[in-house]
Amino acid sequence: MTHDHEHNHDHAPANFNRAFAIGIALNAVFVAIEAFYGWRVNSLALLADAGHNLSDVAGLVLAWGGALALKVKPDARHTYGWKRATILAAFANALLLLMAIGALAWEAIGRLLSTQAAVHDQGVTIMLVAGVGIVINTATALLFMRGRKSDLNVRAAFVHMAADALVSAGVVIAGALTLWQGWVWLDPVVSLGIAAVILWGTWGLFKQSLHLLFDGVPDSVDPQAVQACLAALPGVTRVHDLHIWAMGTSQIALTAHLVMPQAQADDAFLQQANDVLHERFEITHVTLQVMKQAFTRACVEQDEPPHVTHEH
Repeated sequence: MTHDHEHNHDHAPANFNRAFAIGIALNAVFVAIEAFYGWRVNSLALLADAGHNLSDVAGLVLAWGGALALKVKPDARHTYGWKRATILAAFANALLLLMAIGALAWEAIGRLLSTQAAVHDQGVTIMLVAGVGIVINTATALLFMRGRKSDLNVRAAFVHMAADALVSAGVVIAGALTLWQGWVWLDPVVSLGIAAVILWGTWGLFKQSLHLLFDGVPDSVDPQAVQACLAALPGVTRVHDLHIWAMGTSQIALTAHLVMPQAQADDAFLQQANDVLHERFEITHVTLQVMKQAFTRACVEQDEPPHVTHEH
């Protein structure tokens, strides 16, 4: 069996420790301010947004914990290290937001159906507090902008903060209309709009992180293209037992069996295979088993009784 493991440190995840620390501090302070004024003027939109921002603080803490787990070195019992913690953090982040959506929508619907009198002069306070939110959320989102395309965990932080900025802008508009027209019903309606925005931004993150937790092929990789790429290598007549999965939110692993009846898989061949997989698909951890004649069957084709074993 021949192995080729390549860890290219030039493509290692960027260090976002400072971004996480600043983002958590800014948003924690803003949650306290928003909750206080929301309670003071009886604004569900402000209280709902404060609850959402509190969940984002927890989400940032989760995401930061996942990022820190990348630095834990592998050992004899955890041979891949703790990279998968980043996927788990993204999934927990999505679950947290989905629960916040349910609570927010429930409270907003209850407020719409309630005969409780709303405060008519709350518009100015709502606008000022939400305006601060626009600044803080935009600044926090910018901290994670450069890493959003390469790391699902960082993308989760960016999406949440960018959505928060848009939500705060909606709260400002609601405050202005409440002040101008006296539309007190607009406060819970905007809260429902906030819930819809959060759901739209969270659902994709939830599906993708769940997909990766079950060793799904990352969305950035086309498995058919990878199969064709390996089959096109010199001397390869067949590729089977191809497995592609995410080790974490920014690292992809691959194993495959290559049938090479006539050719010799020397170091140059393995280096070529590794380089093309890295350049075309950003696959950084490659293990290839080379054989002259196929003696295993692909896992997807296996239908024998459980007592029959195969090497993978």
